[in-house]
Amino acid sequence: MNYWLMKSEGESYSIDDLMRDGTTVWEGVRNYQARNFMMRDMQVGDCVLFYHSNSAPSGVYGTAVVSALAHPDLSQGNKKDTMHYDAKATKEKPIWYCVDVSFVLKFPHPVSLAELKADHALLNMRVVQKASRLSVQPVSKAHFEHVCALGKK
Repeated sequence: MNYWLMKSEGESYSIDDLMRDGTTVWEGVRNYQARNFMMRDMQVGDCVLFYHSNSAPSGVYGTAVVSALAHPDLSQGNKKDTMHYDAKATKEKPIWYCVDVSFVLKFPHPVSLAELKADHALLNMRVVQKASRLSVQPVSKAHFEHVCALGKK
């Protein structure tokens, strides 16, 4: 089993939206490294820390689970979706992939980025590193469990 942190802008799609929907397609990722994590490494059942970026506060708001393996991201072919459309992508040769994630838990206490950075047990976690903007990133089991414990307090 793998562990991940996946970022979404809270105003665009929040943990509350995922709780309401149950499952969502994690589409719109336009970074090759993040795409490769989804395509090559994510497996059904992998655990996810659901992170709100550009929120007040930014941080981990709950958990989810990968519920479907990588499949082509349909937004790449949607010309009306100007943020995600990619003219180089075709149905025969898609460029962008996504996974489905399902809701598991909303934390009673979101774990803010400031809390993550201040916690010495999380010093090596990617999200607290300078210039760490990757929207999909691996997390160690120890970091995942520690963040969950903080969020459940």
